[in-house]
Parts: sequence; structure tokens; C-alpha cells
Amino acid sequence: MKILAVDVGTGTQDIFLYDSNLDVENGFKLVLPSPTMMIHHRVKRLLQERTPLLFTGHQMGGGPSSWAIEEAARAGIAVYMTPGAAVTINDEFEKVERLGIRIISEDEAKRLKFNVHRLVLKDFDFELITRTFMDYGVSLADLGAVAVAVFDHGNAPAGVSDRQFRFDYLDERIKEKNSLSAFGYLSDNIPEIMTRLQSVADSAHDLPCPLVVMDTAPAAILGASFDPVVAARKQKIICNVGNFHTLAFRLGEGGIEGVFEHHTGEIDLPKLESLLHRLADASLRHEDVFDDMGHGALMYTDEILEFGKGDYDVYVTGPRRSLFNHQLIGPSSSVRSIQPYFAAPFGDMMIAGCFGLLAVTTAMLPNLTEVVLDPLRSGNARGVAPWDG
Repeated sequence: MKILAVDVGTGTQDIFLYDSNLDVENGFKLVLPSPTMMIHHRVKRLLQERTPLLFTGHQMGGGPSSWAIEEAARAGIAVYMTPGAAVTINDEFEKVERLGIRIISEDEAKRLKFNVHRLVLKDFDFELITRTFMDYGVSLADLGAVAVAVFDHGNAPAGVSDRQFRFDYLDERIKEKNSLSAFGYLSDNIPEIMTRLQSVADSAHDLPCPLVVMDTAPAAILGASFDPVVAARKQKIICNVGNFHTLAFRLGEGGIEGVFEHHTGEIDLPKLESLLHRLADASLRHEDVFDDMGHGALMYTDEILEFGKGDYDVYVTGPRRSLFNHQLIGPSSSVRSIQPYFAAPFGDMMIAGCFGLLAVTTAMLPNLTEVVLDPLRSGNARGVAPWDG
């Protein structure tokens, strides 16, 4: 049995091919530039030519791709986008056109006669990944499932903060199913508001196997829980320090006890430690994060989780986890430095999200539990099950 797991971030896309015939740590893996970074670099290279640009395809991760496209428009280069691609810039098309970008229909895009660079937007390029593996003699023709994670703010109505909209969605999902797997879906069961997840499904409509999609941060948190040190502690905080977003879940035997999400660029170590302390003592409020330009916070318990009771206070993953290596300087901070543990499930932090995706795939496709989840659970050094299967 093979399952392809792809965790799409801002800086990288992290790819793991699970093969039931191999030990988990022998599975083939790739850490490559993210799709949004690939578009960013391509557009930046094309700026000097000043040739018109046409973007088709699907909504994908913004950030670097959006910045480069907007830079081209500001430079006076003609930029055309089909509706599906334009959502990458903004859900409200009048705001896209205000940037000098012209939105045209798919038929108009096909009929363009003049010289134009055509770029296709999508978060998940199965054909490209397949060719890459095939270059090394590895076939993806016999996959049992594909699982893809992307960060999705959700399609907030006009005038509604996308940060608030996302946290309303998180709250709804946690209250409906208090489990990290609540943020995963089969491709035919994606909520209408989760347009980026749906775009992944649309771009992979001809897959020869089931597709599971999931939010990136819960995937990373769940994947980190396969580290045997993390799995051994029943009540804990796992923090994912991503390139753009930092998210921490407080987990207990009864489920998710609290969560906050902030923009990584808006925080330093003292601020992050303060948030983690308040998540632990249950005093964290939504406005503490939201009013600081973060996404928000949710608390589902008033029980205090005391730091200093074990070897580690917080379990950390994510590509910018080195933030925890910076030491608090001077006596001005009233917050005690937190003792972090850097989780590395199956020896590789960068693939944590992929392991989370594999676990959620078994929740969506229970027939795969024995062949996938059981080896993942038994593959850690202590044989301890992670918090959430």
C-alpha cells in the first residue's frame, strides 16, 4: 500500500510517500520549494521581459505569488487572470481589478492572440510530483490514497475579517468533533466556505484514488505527536512555528483544551512565551491575539496546566522553531523562559505534517488503519500511541 502525503506551506512543500513494504523511516521524501514560491520566482524572472502575463488555474496560496503578481501590475505590465486564479489575490474581484489586473473568462484566455506568458496556478501538481518520482524509478501508479494539506482562511463574506472568520470556523469544528482529525475531509465532503481546500480537489479531480485534504497546522500538530517523547505525555501543548503562522494547541485526554494562532512575523520569543503561559493557565482570551493582528484564541477549559512539572513545557515543530533558541534578555520580562522539546517524528521535523496527514487519512478511510496507522504507532521508539488517531 502506498499513500502520497503533501504538506504545502509558504516556503516549502513537504512530500512523503508512505509504502507499507518499507519501515516508516525508510520512506521516500522530498522537501521542495512551495508552489507559491515557484510562481514568485517565475514571475520575478519574467519582469524584465515586460511581456503580458496570463494566470489561469485555481486559487492557491498567496503571499509570495501574490506579491510578485502585484509587483508586475504596478510595473505597468499587462496582467490577466481568470476568475479561478484571481481568487488567489482576493476573493473580492473589484479589489483585484483595482490593482490594475484584468479578470477575463476562461474562453477569453484561450482566445488571446498576442504574445503572453501563460502560468497555471495550483497548490497541488500531481503530474509534476509523479514525474519527479519517476525520474528516480518510483511509480505512483498504485496509490491507495493521496492526502494534501494547505492553509485555508475560508471564504469570508465581504466586510468580515478573514482572521475572525477562520477562528469561527475552528471553533465550530472543535465543538462538532473535538479532534485534530476534524480538520480533514474527503474531497467530496469539503465545506463550501473552504475554497482553497476545494481548489486542491478541483486541481486533482482525475486522481486514480481517494483524496483527503486538511488544514496545515493541525496536520503538523498531529504529526508531531508521533514523536515518542511527545506521545508519552497525556496533557501537553504542541506549538507549530510556521513561516507565516504560529499555532499552538493545548491537548488533554478529553480532546482539544485550547488553541491560539498568530502571524509569525508579528511575534518574538517573549511574546510567544507569554501566549503559551496564558494558554497553559487558561487565561488567554481571543482579543489578546486578535487585537495584536493575530488570528485569535479559543479556550475550552479553566484548568491550569502547570509548567515545570516534567522535562519539557512545550513541544515544538515547524520550519521557524529556531525562534525558541533565542534567549530572553534582561530582567524586564516577567515571563519565565519555557523549556521546549523539538519534536522530530521518525527523525524528521520537516515531514511532521505528512505524518499527520497519514493519520487523518485513516480516519477518513478506516480500511487503511491496519496497514497505515498501526505501523505509524508502533514505529516510534516506545510504541506509544499519539494523542489523536
